[in-house]
Amino acid sequence: MKFTVLGGSGLIGSQVGERLRAAGHEVVSASLSSGVDVISGKGLDEALQDADVVVNLTNSPTFDNSSIDFFETSMRNVAAAAEAAGVRHHVIASIVGVDQVPDLDYYRAKMIQEKVLRESPTPYSIVRATQFYEFVEAIMSWTTEGDAVHLPSTPVQPMASADVAAAVARAASEAPLQGIRNVAGPGVYNLDELGRITLAAHSDGRHVVTDEEAGMFAQISGDVLTAPKDADLATTTYEEWMQRQKQR
Repeated sequence: MKFTVLGGSGLIGSQVGERLRAAGHEVVSASLSSGVDVISGKGLDEALQDADVVVNLTNSPTFDNSSIDFFETSMRNVAAAAEAAGVRHHVIASIVGVDQVPDLDYYRAKMIQEKVLRESPTPYSIVRATQFYEFVEAIMSWTTEGDAVHLPSTPVQPMASADVAAAVARAASEAPLQGIRNVAGPGVYNLDELGRITLAAHSDGRHVVTDEEAGMFAQISGDVLTAPKDADLATTTYEEWMQRQKQR
């Protein structure tokens, strides 16, 4: 089959493309750097020409209110181009619990993206994943003050980006779900404790302060960011992933 991966140069998109090629498929990797702009629509028709499946992994450059316009505009453009090209399957990646966090602009934006996809005529699959291990240090940097990292005790169940990519590639290779597949990591952590594990592994001089008002995840209550009962669980633990990073 022929796949077009939008956002094909990104963290997940590049790995999805590699997996699909390894499985013997033809893959077109499309991104701004290759001349494809999902906001203006430039290059979209050419990128989707003769594609059986489009995997849309483009992402907003911001997490604020402007992300809403990004996802609505880009999704409508991609959906229209997919319909015009006769694409038979449209896949996107979203976030576990995204429909339960209405106060976060970025989560509202992703819900709009999902809605536009569901309302389009092309058969679809939505892969909702938990937070990526790769983003833990970035999350910590957002709330660092001096040598103190302020983090709430919000429960999270993160996973490796490689496992996210595997789930997306699998969904893209199968029949359209016409629904959602949830994927998550194998372990649940409180975010503040995850921060302590990370600092200890890196011999970092900072320390974690539990602060229930710190950062965007402070706005999320309960177990919204952990795997629902129907989720597929990956096997790579955070500790294993960190060890692999050290060996690179």
